[in-house]
Amino acid sequence: MTEGRATIDLNADVGESLGPWPMGSDADLIPLVSSVNIACGFHAGDPATMARTVALAVRSGATIGAHPGYPDLAGFGRRDMDLTAEDLEAAIVYQVGALMGFARSAGAEVRHVKAHGALYNRAAADAEVAETVARAIRRCAGELILVGLASSALLDAGREAGLEVAAEAFPDRAYEADGSLRSRRLPGAVLTDSRAVADRAVVMARDGVVKAVDGTIVPLRADTLCLHGDTPGAVEHAKAVRAALSAAGIHVAPVGS
Repeated sequence: MTEGRATIDLNADVGESLGPWPMGSDADLIPLVSSVNIACGFHAGDPATMARTVALAVRSGATIGAHPGYPDLAGFGRRDMDLTAEDLEAAIVYQVGALMGFARSAGAEVRHVKAHGALYNRAAADAEVAETVARAIRRCAGELILVGLASSALLDAGREAGLEVAAEAFPDRAYEADGSLRSRRLPGAVLTDSRAVADRAVVMARDGVVKAVDGTIVPLRADTLCLHGDTPGAVEHAKAVRAALSAAGIHVAPVGS
C-alpha cells in the first residue's frame, strides 16, 4: 500500500457542449471542484462554449486546464486515430493556444493540460505518442502542468520534457489489474452510484490504491481525482466526493497551489 495524501485536487472535464446541444451541468459542477479541464473544440466544445466555461471557472475560483483531444467530434474523441507526430503536435498546440487566449481575455491563465479520451489512453501506454503530447505542451508554455494517468508513460514523458506532472485517478471509472482504465465498451466501466464513487475517492487519496475489476489491489499515487462532467449524476458524485474527502480529513486544493 502506498502512502496517501492529506491534500488532493478534484478536477472535472467540462465545456463539452456544442452549439445548441448541451452536455453536462457545468454551472452546478464547476463550483464543487478545484480545477477544470475545458474542451478545446476538437472532441467537443466550440469557441462560445470555451469562453462561457472559462468565465464559470473564474467566478468559481477553479484552476483552468486545457483538455485537447483527437479531431473527432462525431466520436466524442473516444476513437483512436493514427495521426502523424507532426499533425498530433500541431493539433495539441492549436487547442491549448486557443484556450490560453480565452483565459487571458478573462484575466486568468491556463495552468495545466490534460489530454482527452482516446488520446489520453493512447498516451498513457504509447511512449511515442506520450513524447509528442509532452513536446506540444512544452511548446505552449514550459510552466504548464501535464496531467496524466498515474504510473503512465505520459507522466514519464512529461518529466523528460522538463514539465511538472500530476498523476490522476478516476473514482468514477473501473480499473483493470494493470492500472489501465476499463474500456467503455465493456460492462461496468463507468460507476453510477455516488456513494461508491465517493468511497473510491477516499481510498485513492488516503490509501493510494484502487480495486480492479478482478479484485486485484492496484497501487497508485494520485495528485488529482477526476470526475467526468458528461456522466449522468456528475453533480451528485461531486457533492458526495467532497463530503467524503472532508470527513476523512483530506483537503481539496488545486495541483500546484
